[in-house]
Amino acid sequence: MKIHEYQGKELFRKYGVPTPNGLPCFTADEALEAARKLGGQVWVVKAQIHAGGRGRGGGVKVAKSLDEVRDKAKQMLGMQLVTHQTGAGGQKVRRLLVEEGADIAKELYIGMLVDRVTQRVALMASSEGGMDIEQVAARTPQKIHKIFIDPQAGLSQAEAQGVARKIGIPEASAKQAGDLLKALYRCFWETDASLAEINPLILTRGGRVVALDSKLNFDDNALFRHPEIVAMRDLDEEDPLEIEASKHDLNYISLDGAIGCMVNGAGLAMATMDTIKLFGGSPANFLDVGGGATAEKVAAAFKIMLSNRKVKAILVNIFGGIMKCDTIAAGVVAAARKVKLSVPLVVRMKGTNEDLGKKILKDSGLRIISAGSLGDAAKKAVATLRKKPKPKPGPKPRKKPAKKAVKKKLLNNKARAKKVVRRKKE
Repeated sequence: MKIHEYQGKELFRKYGVPTPNGLPCFTADEALEAARKLGGQVWVVKAQIHAGGRGRGGGVKVAKSLDEVRDKAKQMLGMQLVTHQTGAGGQKVRRLLVEEGADIAKELYIGMLVDRVTQRVALMASSEGGMDIEQVAARTPQKIHKIFIDPQAGLSQAEAQGVARKIGIPEASAKQAGDLLKALYRCFWETDASLAEINPLILTRGGRVVALDSKLNFDDNALFRHPEIVAMRDLDEEDPLEIEASKHDLNYISLDGAIGCMVNGAGLAMATMDTIKLFGGSPANFLDVGGGATAEKVAAAFKIMLSNRKVKAILVNIFGGIMKCDTIAAGVVAAARKVKLSVPLVVRMKGTNEDLGKKILKDSGLRIISAGSLGDAAKKAVATLRKKPKPKPGPKPRKKPAKKAVKKKLLNNKARAKKVVRRKKE
């Protein structure tokens, strides 16, 4: 789950991470009132969407008068903000953050995430913060400094200040920077975050270290412990199909391909998508129905997949362990009939009650393509996309009259014309 920048900063402040003062707004009038409340002579109007790169897309603007605040708010609200993370369609701006201006001396970068190899929280920092951080990581990885935090000891002041010095924070500001990093770690740990990022973290001309931005993502599996964070969820920023899938306890993520995938198990789902790519296709989604799927759940999964107009074929890949093949087969048949399936369906089943499941599919009378292995299933699914549909029969072309018949008709017409002329003379 993701939250907006202004919501992330609310959490930051709760844990002691310093941020600029700011207020969320939903209208241009609210933006104007927020600027008045904040005071000062310079404000920043920031579009609130769940994507990075807003500055380049025109979603972050500096205003030097109250009139400018209102004008820039009007321009942003309702716009489709396109960034490198939104795709070509962009994301509609419905919320703004109006913030006091900052006196920036240097922009830095700080990020925290869970490192799967060490099974610890990785703290990453760089002296090169701002909009080009991805390029810094790709071209000059030596400028990215990492430490892996011991979960029992937590982030120590010595470690935090050591990172601060490595990214160019002066000695006079090192302690305050260390306090900020320790506060950020507590926020990450106690909220069950999966990502905490500050880009940019700034050093002001007065020597303060401040979080000028915030990005927080959370582990969905831990949200039951954090109702206050769940309350921050903005459904307008999420894929409608993913929202619908969550209602049925389905793990679904939309992708850009043409082959819908339904699998039981996240690892098997990844392998299925990789195999589709291997044979020249492209998956339209990640969909894990889990180990306790029912026929109703499978029907919901089919409906969600087919709501994506890009889907031109479906591949069902089931390993029958906890989930029995006959249960999935019954669900597949029921779903295919309910949604009036019109795209090719390839099914591969292995495991518990495999033969019974295959019999259910065979006896259904539906056009289901059976596959014996994952590779075979992927090949068959990709092959269905390459078959050109047969053209619909049109009206039969009219036969051209034979030359003799045409000549005879012309002679008959001439004879009739002569008779008409003769009668007129008489």
